[in-house]
Amino acid sequence: MQETAVPDVPTDRPLVIGIAGGTGSGKSTVAEKLATSIPPERCVVIDHDSYYLDQGHLTPEARAEINYDHPSSLESRLLAEHLRLLRSGQTVEIPIYDFVTHTRSATTRPVAPAPVIIVEGILVFVDAAVREQMDIKIFVDTDADIRLMRRIRRDLEQRGRSFNSVRDQYYATVRPMHLEYVEPSKRWADLIVPEGGDNRVALDVLLGRLGRVAFGR
Repeated sequence: MQETAVPDVPTDRPLVIGIAGGTGSGKSTVAEKLATSIPPERCVVIDHDSYYLDQGHLTPEARAEINYDHPSSLESRLLAEHLRLLRSGQTVEIPIYDFVTHTRSATTRPVAPAPVIIVEGILVFVDAAVREQMDIKIFVDTDADIRLMRRIRRDLEQRGRSFNSVRDQYYATVRPMHLEYVEPSKRWADLIVPEGGDNRVALDVLLGRLGRVAFGR
């Protein structure tokens, strides 16, 4: 685990941890393992993917042409505002996004503030307004071939995609956007964790760093 200058952990308001990394890097696993190691009433997890813009006004063909790996496909300003409200002690309504239809549900998911707020996504370090709401920024760094295989499996099993569509999207947008936006955002990280959720040492160090904020001791 590579560490730079990690900011002090605040004790007077919720602590916001940002977790970024390429598609299939294991950032969701890191977020989940951190969250499950903290008492449930003291931690909430927010997925940047929930903030994809609703494309219900477009035809299915037009929706398929959108570059969902570009920052403009996400309503990051709303995420930044939600993080600001959570840090001030207010409950927010998180969008619910359907990856099959590329639309948002009419209902939302209420999220109340907790001592630890984890937000994860490939582009969470790209938008300065989102980045400024984070106290600790973690970049999960995993080899490209491993990330690709994980992405293929996820899209086939969880998002109803065909192999051809996953392959075409990877070459058309996923890889170029990773090189243009995701990989350069590593420079904002306080911690760089190699090999995603398999790095138990890194997770233990992070949990130790959170201390009283996470565990209330």
